[in-house]
Amino acid sequence: MKRSAMKKSAKTIIQSCLAVTVIVAAAAQSAIADVQTYRSTLKCTSWVLAKSDGETSSGTGVLVDAEKKLMITNFHVVGDARSTVVFFPAMKNGKPIVERNHYLKNVKKLGVRGRVLAIDRKRDLALIELDRIPDGVTAIALAEKEGESGEAIMSIGNAGASEALWVHTSGTVRTVYQKQFRTGAGEHDFRVLETQSPINPGDSGGPVVNEKGELIGISQSLSPKARLITYCVNNSEIRTLLESNWKPAPLPITTVLKSAEMEFTEEKNDIFKVEVTLKDDSKLPVFITKEVEYYEQADVRKIWALAATLKEAPSTETMMDLMQQSARTKIGSWSIEKDANGDFLVIYLSKIDATATAQATKSTMEYVAKLTNLMKKDLQPTSIKSAPADVLNDWLSK
Repeated sequence: MKRSAMKKSAKTIIQSCLAVTVIVAAAAQSAIADVQTYRSTLKCTSWVLAKSDGETSSGTGVLVDAEKKLMITNFHVVGDARSTVVFFPAMKNGKPIVERNHYLKNVKKLGVRGRVLAIDRKRDLALIELDRIPDGVTAIALAEKEGESGEAIMSIGNAGASEALWVHTSGTVRTVYQKQFRTGAGEHDFRVLETQSPINPGDSGGPVVNEKGELIGISQSLSPKARLITYCVNNSEIRTLLESNWKPAPLPITTVLKSAEMEFTEEKNDIFKVEVTLKDDSKLPVFITKEVEYYEQADVRKIWALAATLKEAPSTETMMDLMQQSARTKIGSWSIEKDANGDFLVIYLSKIDATATAQATKSTMEYVAKLTNLMKKDLQPTSIKSAPADVLNDWLSK
């Protein structure tokens, strides 16, 4: 081989070695940065436990305001629960203790009680106020900008499929856009941070951060129709909730009824029945839903009672009477529905703010019972009907 050729070959080898060295150094530097980002994010990440209807749910949360002791997670993590137990990572030799039993066995020492202040079903968010902030725990910084397509991200979660807590996951941002979709937690409409990274039950509510360790979203759900497409609640939605005049989260219906000292039984389809006592000491069943209907920040529950079951459609006179009473009653209105047998159900239906006090709920149920009882008597074929004016006056005086 000629000397000039040998020189060129040697030069090429040296350049290749230098390139490899640079790549290895860059990879090592990136790995170090990932570790540092994980460690800083770990300080604000929690394991969240909530109990609703006798079942305990598990998820992840992130501290967003240390001064006010506020933490963010998903609504579907807490559900109807209004109390939570939260664990932040305990450290040993500079590393987090990841075994779940360690925290469950030391709940008195490591557990932090949380109170669900507000929920937003549309955004699938819940705001929790903590009793205290453990030493070493810090709030995360909310990124000013949205994530960008191709941007590297990292998340921490407590997936139930793993026996460990505080699990690190890396990925990239696919895109950011407005999305309307439905999950088991209800109908959602929020700005989605779509990522290419795995997520499992238990990761929900966990922080998704950029390379600076800033919060750009929280893990929410996995697309059931595609691989490695994860939906996260975008940081703009989190900021909107924190800055809004949020209202208190609705209490579970069982808590409301017990507080109102009303005896109840649970029927099918999450419906509760209360036997309301009338003035003549008779009882009339009134029903209320466990499920909360919502629009934006409006949360309502349905309350209703059955006045009559008719084999034939109500007469024109009866329909006019019902319409007049619906227009003049204080709460609610009449509804005619058909059941599976083809019978016509005459129902008085009211809707109440799901955040209303127990006493307000009780009063509404009693009001529904009184009005239903009046119409029930009027619709009985054997009864002597009162003059419409007398019925109206009687109704308006209740």
